Amino acid sequence: MSDFTYDTVLSERRGAVRILTLNRPERLNAMNRQLIDDLARAVDDANAEEVCRVILLTGAGKAFCAGDDRKDHVHPESEAEARDLVEAIQRCTVALVQGEAPVVGAINGWAVGGGFEWAINCDFPIWAESARGFFPEVSLNVFVTGAVTAILPTLVGMTKAREMLFFGERYGAAELAEMGVAWRVVPDDALMTEAIAVAERLAELPPLAVRSMKRVLNLAGLPDLTRAMDLEIEATVAGFLDPETTRRVRDF
Repeated sequence: MSDFTYDTVLSERRGAVRILTLNRPERLNAMNRQLIDDLARAVDDANAEEVCRVILLTGAGKAFCAGDDRKDHVHPESEAEARDLVEAIQRCTVALVQGEAPVVGAINGWAVGGGFEWAINCDFPIWAESARGFFPEVSLNVFVTGAVTAILPTLVGMTKAREMLFFGERYGAAELAEMGVAWRVVPDDALMTEAIAVAERLAELPPLAVRSMKRVLNLAGLPDLTRAMDLEIEATVAGFLDPETTRRVRDF
């Protein structure tokens, strides 16, 4: 059953599970403004839906999300434009991390930059064996969002987080599982079956306890989440406004 419509996100209800699929497969689900806005709205709609107990997030085609769409990217020309874009990205973070329903991620193919952030924002990220992730932001003279400056050190420790964020190394699913970034790794052809099974298992649990557990874990374990997002906004806006960024993004 599908009863929500967005331009770049498919939304389908399977019992108490709302399946959201990033749907720009011809661009490896790379992020443009429409996808950013659609995902935030789709997650908010799912959280507001009384029957929805769990959200499952995945990507159509060969990738989960290949990061910023360089061919459909309009570089902000002013601080106001830059801030508007970055705040839109952080609305996705708030929806995924601070929304009531737990989010199961089915991570296929590449998860790059903002797409890697969305994978990390999932409560139960399940990665396909061939999936890979990395952060190119620092090499492009921009900054990360997604509250990963708070979440990633919690998952992998500060030293490993520095490595991942400064150097932009590319990591396979098995290595991400060893670090604690991937919750579970499964064969590619079993990804959606496993993700749906986990989502349905969560949906069978008492919703009040599940929502309370997500909220309290995040409040207790990530007390500086809002501050991290605010600091990320300022750093990302500054990066967008630096002329060096335009050159590096063009050459990427």
